[in-house]
Amino acid sequence: MEQEYAELFSDEVKNALQDALKDMKNPVDVYVFVDNTDSNCQYCGVTTKFLEFMASAAPKDSNGSLLKVHIVDRANENSRKIFEEFNVERVPTVAFYNGYIRWTGAPLGEEIRALVETIVRLSQGESGLSQETVEAIKSKLNGKVKIETVVTPSCPYCPYAALMAHMVAFEACRAGKCNVISEVIEAYENQDIAEKYQVMSVPAIAINESIEFIGVPYEENFINAILEKQKIS
Repeated sequence: MEQEYAELFSDEVKNALQDALKDMKNPVDVYVFVDNTDSNCQYCGVTTKFLEFMASAAPKDSNGSLLKVHIVDRANENSRKIFEEFNVERVPTVAFYNGYIRWTGAPLGEEIRALVETIVRLSQGESGLSQETVEAIKSKLNGKVKIETVVTPSCPYCPYAALMAHMVAFEACRAGKCNVISEVIEAYENQDIAEKYQVMSVPAIAINESIEFIGVPYEENFINAILEKQKIS
């Protein structure tokens, strides 16, 4: 597995990451959930290594890299509480904002672009969503929503869907609600979820366990579907 992804750790990739991450302003905490006792977690090692590689390419301040990588190993008894706090069950999982923004499965291949852009936007505190969408989240999104975006590493359009979903979760948290979970699911590593939704094409986006979009939706249609599907308790 390490050899298969050896090209990810080249000087060329590091230079590209340095350029892509150079606009970070504030520190960002990322949690990498792994299980080093699970021989079936074939992507745990490369996911950990790549996030640490990203941190080495990120801008630095007096406290070191602006990308703060926290490795949470289920094999460590003290880490199990963090698994519970972030509501993480599968490994590897890469999570931000207490798990409200996450990748379930390794965010490699095309998903690296979404990962980088998510980090930069969180660092800047800017979602990039339209003002209309931000206002709708503040005023109308009061119920609970889980967005599941099913992707594959070779899908060139998936990062756009992933990023949009993540930024809705970010804006919800910024509005003081944190009632949206955005989970990007790598289909090959989580075939049971892909089969559950009968995914034939990606990105496939489920909102509260109902497939709503195949492909990248328009932002207006996306937020309208989220508002319609939200669960008001």
